Amino acid sequence: MPLIQLVYASQPFGFDEAMLAGILLDARRCNERDDITGALIVRRDLYLQLLEGPQKDVTACYARICRDDRHIEPKKLVQRSIKTRLFPGWAMLDDPAQSWVWSMDDVRAGAIDETTDDEVLGFFNRLAAERVTSFPKK
Repeated sequence: MPLIQLVYASQPFGFDEAMLAGILLDARRCNERDDITGALIVRRDLYLQLLEGPQKDVTACYARICRDDRHIEPKKLVQRSIKTRLFPGWAMLDDPAQSWVWSMDDVRAGAIDETTDDEVLGFFNRLAAERVTSFPKK
């Protein structure tokens, strides 16, 4: 079965820790069921998420996210075929955005609309290199 990676960005609606906990609980439950792995970079002005797995399941997951009222204006940034996963074994790694992700001012100025595939994938490659070996799998 072909695997894909899909990365999207959205703005949180009414972001707080309880909302994030709910999103992570739902994501991990559904992702384990659908053989989807990935990572979520989050802060109060940005969700940046990488999903990877079977094409039909990742596509269906992204469609659910687009209908979820906790996300404002989801925008697909990258979709590509892959041979291996970047986050194998992780139903959803969550990480607060570090300084190497766009600043709040950058996001307001349109960084999401001007980004390249390499820039976006670079965030997740760095996250995988720095975090996957540091934390137990969830």
